[in-house]
Amino acid sequence: MEKYSLKELCDWIQEMVENDLPDRYWVCAEIASMSVRGHCYMELVEKAENGILAAKVRATCWNNVYNLLSAYFVQETGQSLHVGLQVMLEVSVEFHAVYGLSLNVWNIDPTYTLGDLAKQRQATIQQLTEDGVMDLQKALQIPSLPRRVAVISSADAAGYGDFCDQLKHNRFGFKFHVQLYPAVVQGDNAARSVVQTLNSIAALEEEWDVVVIIRGGGATTDMTCFDDYNLASHCAQFPLPIIAGIGHTRDVSVVDMVVHTSVKTPTAAAEWLIECVAQQVERVSNWMLRLQRAAQNAVYREQNRLSLYEQRIINAVHGKALSERGKLDVWLKTIELHSPERIFKMGYSLTMVNGKAVMKIGDVKKGDIMKKLLTFALLLIFWLLLLEEQTL
Repeated sequence: MEKYSLKELCDWIQEMVENDLPDRYWVCAEIASMSVRGHCYMELVEKAENGILAAKVRATCWNNVYNLLSAYFVQETGQSLHVGLQVMLEVSVEFHAVYGLSLNVWNIDPTYTLGDLAKQRQATIQQLTEDGVMDLQKALQIPSLPRRVAVISSADAAGYGDFCDQLKHNRFGFKFHVQLYPAVVQGDNAARSVVQTLNSIAALEEEWDVVVIIRGGGATTDMTCFDDYNLASHCAQFPLPIIAGIGHTRDVSVVDMVVHTSVKTPTAAAEWLIECVAQQVERVSNWMLRLQRAAQNAVYREQNRLSLYEQRIINAVHGKALSERGKLDVWLKTIELHSPERIFKMGYSLTMVNGKAVMKIGDVKKGDIMKKLLTFALLLIFWLLLLEEQTL
């Protein structure tokens, strides 16, 4: 049996690799780990359908090559190389007696990654649709005055500062209560970090009107976290309306699709909230104006009605007074017409002297006491007339 030292065996393997694998090859793999220290050091893996690791190898992209490839990849895909991406790399194979098998990366095909990301994104959308949660946020009602705002963002993100400044110096002078819930909003841990922060806000649901997710600031890279199924599912089922201002300018992320409202920038998110409050204030002002006008019209109608009643009362009193005055005049005239004095003057009387009727002037002597009596017929007529007037 021929024996080899470990060094001899490794040298033999190295020689075979150099002789039998001299060219460059396109390899599809997933980036399992990645570290950039001038050069880029990666661990590439392939997993079986059941998720079990099927292959793993180290890969190195030298500094001068990595600078070119990373810039090219960002330009084509809108994101940087990061853990979890499916990539197609042009590599050469290398074997070292100490460091073992490794690959040197010389080129990358962004279209492969875009295609894989698109498939993953479509699968996420399909799963959310099957879950029945795609439109849950759209059904939530924005509070009338959404001024209590919980913000999910990085504490040092320029977008967060722009958001707060826009709210603070709004043209209407509205006051907003804003609280930052810090989270990682880009990179490998972004999806998990945002989900954890959402859970923290949900525990204080009654204290907030809306939640705003802000990315903003820097290049538009590392956006795949907003296509993550777990993050999108949490956003879709969150009990408060979510406003997304994550600055995704190339495409609409899955999170953009499931939240209540999606805008392009943090400043636009702030302006959206300001406009919500302004519209409500305008509605209230219009209601108050209509109420004021209705009250004024009601007062005007009542004043007119009271004036009409007043005039009716005056007219009625005046009419009654005239009527009673007419009756009084009739009474006075009747009394005047039927007074005994007038009747005496008209000769309708009986003159008595010593119990005897005076028939001629000779029947009366100086010193006699005379009595004038109304005739019964005349008295009867007089009192009948009075009775008739009283009845009228």
